[in-house]
Amino acid sequence: MQQLLYIEIPTPQVEAVKTWLQSEYQPPFGKKSVAKHGFILDRQNRSGAIAQLSVFLWTLQRTTYLKVFRWSDEVMDGEKDFLDHLTKAARQAFPYEFKQPPAIAANQSIFEALAAEYPLTVKFFQRIPNGEYDLNRVYWWEKRWRESVKSPETPKNVIFTEANSPKQDLQYDIVYLGGALGAIHAAMLAKLGYRVCLVERIPFGRMNREWNISRTEFQNLINFGLFTKEEFESMITAEYVDGFNKFFDSNNPPHLKAKVLHTPTVLNIAIDTNSLLEICSKKLHQYGAVICDRTEFQKVVISDSGATIFAKNLETSAEVILNSRLVIDAMGSASAIAQQLNAGQAFDSVCPTVGAVLEGIDKHVWDSQYGDVLFSHGDISRGRQLIWELFPAEKDELTIYLFHYHQVHPENAGSLLEMYEDFFTILPEYRRCDMEKLVWKKATFGYITGHYSLNEDSKKCAFDRILAIGDAASLQSPLVFTGFGSLVRNLPRLATLLDTALKHDLLNADDLNQINAYQSNIAVTWLFSKGMMVPTGMHLPPERVNSMLNTFFGLLADEPQPVSDRFIKDRLNWLMFNRLALIAAFKNPKLILWILQMAGTKDLLKWLSSYGAFTRSSLANALLGGWLPQLMRSCQTWLEPKNPRLWLRLLSWSYALNYSVGKPVD
Repeated sequence: MQQLLYIEIPTPQVEAVKTWLQSEYQPPFGKKSVAKHGFILDRQNRSGAIAQLSVFLWTLQRTTYLKVFRWSDEVMDGEKDFLDHLTKAARQAFPYEFKQPPAIAANQSIFEALAAEYPLTVKFFQRIPNGEYDLNRVYWWEKRWRESVKSPETPKNVIFTEANSPKQDLQYDIVYLGGALGAIHAAMLAKLGYRVCLVERIPFGRMNREWNISRTEFQNLINFGLFTKEEFESMITAEYVDGFNKFFDSNNPPHLKAKVLHTPTVLNIAIDTNSLLEICSKKLHQYGAVICDRTEFQKVVISDSGATIFAKNLETSAEVILNSRLVIDAMGSASAIAQQLNAGQAFDSVCPTVGAVLEGIDKHVWDSQYGDVLFSHGDISRGRQLIWELFPAEKDELTIYLFHYHQVHPENAGSLLEMYEDFFTILPEYRRCDMEKLVWKKATFGYITGHYSLNEDSKKCAFDRILAIGDAASLQSPLVFTGFGSLVRNLPRLATLLDTALKHDLLNADDLNQINAYQSNIAVTWLFSKGMMVPTGMHLPPERVNSMLNTFFGLLADEPQPVSDRFIKDRLNWLMFNRLALIAAFKNPKLILWILQMAGTKDLLKWLSSYGAFTRSSLANALLGGWLPQLMRSCQTWLEPKNPRLWLRLLSWSYALNYSVGKPVD
């Protein structure tokens, strides 16, 4: 018995596929006999011998898979022609479908509107505290995201300029738009003495994501004086012993089956986001900051003397007008500012992510001392490689996410609603559980954005008096995709640079562009993330992405633990990158061809530019990184007062000299 064909048929309707396969599909030759899950094809060869093929279906991850096995020892005449005929017919009968969210009528609840298309999503959101509010948020975010990528050439204009405006009295030094990652950044700048206002669309303190980090990474914020050690300890809800990384490999060839990668110091601290934001709120009020929650940003008008922010209070519909020296865009993937700055191309990759905080999974099934950092339990599903994350949370609670890496496409934006229906359907496949016995605590969801940065100038993160941070800037690793971790790792340099710019009123676009989280060592990893994304409409062997992931993570599993730790925490250096890349290519010679098929020649050539920037950064660090930043700091007392603009650029460059090769410094 030999496997001849393995394809995915991108539909959850396995019974419809079986009916088509058994009743409607006609092979080009031979005798077809219906079997339980497909059919048997018999053909008498020219030699007189009978050859036999078995065609069967099964379902997993809300999709359908088909395999063909040679059931006899005899090779069937025309075997390849039959396989090609069957594949073509199946793809014509069941093409990719990219559904739009159903419209909500004026008199309908979100539950009534979605019940027909997403029955399990409606069922379980009704059991989540504030579930109706959160499902409305999911719907709003998906609609907003789809609108932003549908017509990227015509982004909504929300930034306006006003020449020769009279000088105005400014209420604030900084207005932050977005209250999640923005709250941490705002607390830091308020602590430095700036007049801060934070504008948040939803009630402040509500988060639709949970955050995990390691102790060494969070120590950056303690060292910088934003939090005390005691405050940090009070935020911790769980600290697990080890984290696992494992990808489905049942359909991988033997040399691409990988060991479990253990990452005990990666994302092993679960942070209580409510506690963190509550502490940020206290600090903001302590330092005189103002929080305007339930307030939606509308537009900003930039003048020579400041920025005027127009917003709307969602409870009263009253107009809110704020005047500030600087605007910080922390609105993430929903940012219309980021889209306008980048002509609708602010993001070219995204992780649609859904999940929940829950309890009730049997302790014999999962020990809460351990986490799943990255895990897959099946192959490509409806054009996506689904990946799980599981983190212990407070007491017996677990935070579970389901996501996939996705290329932004106008017709295939990536659906949170589809992902939630997947989540509630296939959670028992991932972790054996009775869905009726689970206790649902909180919904967690979002679009985590990325951008393929060729160099530090390839993404616009600034305009006069406007600066983007976090997911709105999307300069975090396109492979690891963690805006929280990126902000924590980069906050010391970002806060210091912004403090310098504000002190000297260096707030035009050129000056603010010096303040970003770009690192050439993580920009170069975007080619790997391409290998995790199925291009829209492309049919790949279902095991392809898992094969690539097992190549990378299998070799990390063979390395000492500090290597994987540095890789995942954005501290990859040039020698490590090249050594790992060569080992991966030797282990899997087809890897480059696979990436070329998925990324295309154009993107591969673009990546060479990123690799060149990484190489130049590494050479500059080797020659200058050990001594030049310290020398420059010694010149600060006389250089900064004399030429603050030059000092800002030199300070930014001195940070980049080390950050870009994985050597962050205070």
